[in-house]
Amino acid sequence: MAENIEELTVSLEEEGVLVVKQIGKEILSKGSWTTILFRYQDFDKTSQEYSADKFTIRRYQKRNGQYQIKSKFNISSTAQALKIIEALTSWIEVA
Repeated sequence: MAENIEELTVSLEEEGVLVVKQIGKEILSKGSWTTILFRYQDFDKTSQEYSADKFTIRRYQKRNGQYQIKSKFNISSTAQALKIIEALTSWIEVA
């Protein structure tokens, strides 16, 4: 568990191997409820290589001084990310 936003990560190490490698982090909102967009890669044990970029949006709640994950949405590919960007761009009028 993390006490501050900077400590929050999706990186995960198992048996000395970084199986989820965080390569980007964008804090979308701060406060007792915090939303963060992460860019990451999964490690494939068979090929010994990292996957293409993936993305996840995580929502944390701070309770008793610790951030706890409350929900997450995984964007599994760049193509899916681009579709989300396209939809949001069409919905939001830029001034």
